[in-house]
Order: sequence, then C-alpha cells, then structure tokens
Amino acid sequence: MAVGIVGTKLGMTQVFDEQRRAIPVTIIQAGPCPVTQVKTKETDGYSAIQIGYGECTEKALNKPALGHLKKSESPPLRHLMEYRVDNAGDYSLGQQLKADLFEAGQIVDVVGTSIGRGFAGYQKRHNFARGPMSHGSKNHREPGSTGAGTTPGRVYPGKRMAGRLGGTRTTVRKLTIVRVDAERNLILIKGAVPGKPGALVEIVPATIVGSK
Repeated sequence: MAVGIVGTKLGMTQVFDEQRRAIPVTIIQAGPCPVTQVKTKETDGYSAIQIGYGECTEKALNKPALGHLKKSESPPLRHLMEYRVDNAGDYSLGQQLKADLFEAGQIVDVVGTSIGRGFAGYQKRHNFARGPMSHGSKNHREPGSTGAGTTPGRVYPGKRMAGRLGGTRTTVRKLTIVRVDAERNLILIKGAVPGKPGALVEIVPATIVGSK
C-alpha cells in the first residue's frame, strides 16, 4: 500500500548516462496533487487518502464536487484518485504531493489509456499468423473458421476476432525512473508509457507479486 501521483505525459526524448549511453525516456509532468480527503478506519472503515489533479473551471463540476474540494481549500480539480495507506494520519487536507515523492532509480508502474487505433483486423489486433501467400490460396488475411457448425452451433463469447484496438486502461509495469526534477515537477521514466502526449497517467510504486 503506497501512494502514487497523477500527471500528464509530455512526450519522449533521450538523455545520456555517465557512460554516454543514450536512454529513451518519457517526460511526465507529475503533480502537484493536493490531498482532498483523508479516510480513516473510524470514519470510513479503511485507511486511505484521496488526491486531485488537473485544474478546471467551476462550470466543469457540480455543486457536490465543488463542496467536497472546498473542505481541503483546493481549486476545482478534474481528476480524483484514491490510494490505500497504512497510516492516513501521516497526511493532512490540502497537503501537496509533488514529484519528489519519487527518486531516481526507483521502480514504478505507470497506468494510462493506450492510444486508440480504431477498427483493426485479427492479425494486427491479436498477432495471428497469416495464411499461405501462394497463388492458389484464398486465405491470405482472412480469419478462417470461427467454430464448429452443429455443436455448439454458435460462436463463444470472447472469441478473438477483428474489432476495436486500443483505447483501454493499460498498465506498464516495472519501469525505472531515470531523473526527477523537483523544481519543475518533472519525472523522466525509461521507456514508453501508455497514451499520447497530453494524456493523463498515474505513477505508482511497483507492486510486489503476491502482495495483494
């Protein structure tokens, strides 16, 4: 149970390490994220904190949401995230979580929405093999049989076929933080993360297998 941070993907570039090796990195504008709610076992049955990100106009939110944010003296925020913690008493309403929550060399998971690629065929969507490319073949990129005829006489739900590709919540695990710019709230993460530049992403410490 660890606290993460929410940010915006700015794009990709490369930096050089001490051995002058080029490292591809994604730049993320992380925070600042104010703590908008502190939940305890006495009041809510479990221990957690809620943070907000992405300032917006008051017109974008309804009155209950504005009243909720007013308790922590936070501006109108478009996104709210919740993280379970062992001791919620370590946090206070209005506290700012910034990029210095992480450090270089730390292993993290990045959650975002993958780039939508529209309607895609079964080969591109599921990495299926193609048919023979010889002259007599009539099955180059076709899906082929989708099931038996008499029994069951239908296509089972979940059959991997052509359809919408991308645009789904995706987690890239065990990425390494290369640098942290605390002054500008920038985090440089090695490799690619989901989404286009400007997309909302969530950075959390890497989960340990079996911890849940």
